[in-house]
Amino acid sequence: MRKFSEFICKHSKLIIIISLLLLIPSILGIQATRINYDILVYLPDDIETIKGEGILSEDFDMGAFSIIILDDMKTKDIIKLEKQIKELDNVEKVLGIADIVGSGIPLEMLPEDLTDKVYKDGDTIMLVTFKDGISSDTTMQTIEKLREITDSRCKISGMSSLVLDTRDLANSEIAIYVIIAVLLCLIVLEIALDSYTVPVLLLLNIGIAILYNMGTNVFLGQISYITKAISAVLQLGVTMDFAIFLYHSYKAEKENISDKKEAMANAIQKTFVSVAGSSATTIAGFLALCSMNLTLGKDIGIVMAKGVFLGVITVITVLPAMILQCDNLIEKTKHKEILPKFTGVKNFVIKHYKVIIVLFLIILPIALYGYSNTDVYYNLNKSLPDSLSSVTANEELKDKFNMVSTEILLVDKDMPDYKINQMLDEIEKLDGIEWTLSYSRIDKNLPKEMLPEDISSIFISDKYQMIMINSSYEIATDELNSQVNTINKIVKKYDENAILAGEGPLMKDLVEISDHDFMSVNSVSIGIIFIIMIFVLKSISLPVILMLVIEFAIFINMGIPYYTGTVLPFIASIVIGTIQLGATIDYAILITTKYIGNRKDGKDKKQSIDEALETSISSIVVSGLCFFGATFGVGAYSKIEMIGSLCTLMSRGAIISMISVIFVLPALLLVFDKVVCKTTKELRLIKD
Repeated sequence: MRKFSEFICKHSKLIIIISLLLLIPSILGIQATRINYDILVYLPDDIETIKGEGILSEDFDMGAFSIIILDDMKTKDIIKLEKQIKELDNVEKVLGIADIVGSGIPLEMLPEDLTDKVYKDGDTIMLVTFKDGISSDTTMQTIEKLREITDSRCKISGMSSLVLDTRDLANSEIAIYVIIAVLLCLIVLEIALDSYTVPVLLLLNIGIAILYNMGTNVFLGQISYITKAISAVLQLGVTMDFAIFLYHSYKAEKENISDKKEAMANAIQKTFVSVAGSSATTIAGFLALCSMNLTLGKDIGIVMAKGVFLGVITVITVLPAMILQCDNLIEKTKHKEILPKFTGVKNFVIKHYKVIIVLFLIILPIALYGYSNTDVYYNLNKSLPDSLSSVTANEELKDKFNMVSTEILLVDKDMPDYKINQMLDEIEKLDGIEWTLSYSRIDKNLPKEMLPEDISSIFISDKYQMIMINSSYEIATDELNSQVNTINKIVKKYDENAILAGEGPLMKDLVEISDHDFMSVNSVSIGIIFIIMIFVLKSISLPVILMLVIEFAIFINMGIPYYTGTVLPFIASIVIGTIQLGATIDYAILITTKYIGNRKDGKDKKQSIDEALETSISSIVVSGLCFFGATFGVGAYSKIEMIGSLCTLMSRGAIISMISVIFVLPALLLVFDKVVCKTTKELRLIKD
């Protein structure tokens, strides 16, 4: 490591040039990385609903569909619009009332049970199917073209329309996320550090690491929009303390060594040793997300673990080179540190540690109860502003036509009509079922012979018959999930190989998988980080104490929404515990390692805690405030609640963890000092 650090210091100009040149492939990689805006894509491939989506795509050329609401349009205008829509490349089928009855049959002559379904107050609906999937680039382009050729009388609903609006909104906000995070972190660093130049260098260094991270995502093929939105600000907040540690270490070395290159070489060595353990726990926390069955966790986990690793690399290579090259400027722009030493806080903790323990024991069950009972939602519509065109279209479809969740049933092609009708009779008796549409029942309204072949082919392929089922229940609710279970029981009686697909069943699977992931990912992250800390701290008891402190902070953070009546988006509830644990356990490790060192040197427990706090509180406060600054502004600004809630929880979690580590951890170490000494390798010989 010594030769490596000396090489960095000797060739600092070369390091800077190489780091800047590497930004070119990074930027090209960012441009080549596809961004996915559909959460449902991350469901496991082996579940029945995803298999059903594959059948719809392969057998029916129906990768996705949208329902267009037509406000007070005449039949001839509808037919004209249909012709325009059919000319679009990715459109497979278009089905409206005009296709079934033609333009010459008056509305009054149509059966009432048909008109009730497709006509409301002069409005009607049109089904458009797309060859490619819900979130494919071609489908997004098709939705854009549909919006171009339709006027204000047409509203395009469906998942593809929702995904498009999510994409446009996210793309319009992401640059602002970074600007807000940088500005807030810059304010914190200017207050915390002693030079106006150093915060700029630290942010430039992390900016380079972020670009490297985003550029190397090209090897993953694609990442989710959630990952893209939060990874930059999260990487900034999590890795800033590594950069601050290097600068403080360099400052300390310069006080004893006149040669700045030698001082920096020593600082690089000490920084690497110090951050290796803490970065390992952070990386492990993010990698724990890969254990989720919902592969969005893998997406976030790999990108963020990679980001922390690249952050460490740039801190021991690029940042030293930048500081050495700007050393004169750093000296010229020195100022008095504004951040206090927190001596009063330290003295309060040591003097009142027993009171702190009592408060800890009182708050813990209250926080745990809130954590266990916080409500979450899964309906993706609720995470977006009501003003988006897709959201308003979905609401109008619900209000006027009672079309809330459209489920698609696939049964054997050779199942006789009478058997299908019996099955549908059972389904239509269920509460919340508005109507069903199948080839077997078209003759209830009009003779099948009147249907053109391209319309009948919508319902029948070489292997399957497709049946549409409309439910009035909201997606991802207990009512709909129960209804889907009941429908599945009914259809399996008639065809054991039948598959119920569509947005409702997909969201039901999302709910069940996410509930499982919530428990598993937290257990995995706790287990992995616990094992790492055993090796880092060489103790059995200390990892338990540290985990208890951070989990206590997580319980408070996740319990607050219960007591404030806030409902969280499901992904926030799954990943926030792991992110907060991995990102803030470093605060606890910092105090604990200094406490161990002091106890080894023969100091008593109070003196050991006193000195550990004196040399750690400022670093923890700066790190916590940087994490807070990087995420708070994004949480307050974002109109996408999925992102806003995540960042709000992260920012609040950073502050709660910071306070817990500064107050609760020292109190627990004082109470359990004897146990710690007996169960920690380096402290076993200590008697007092």
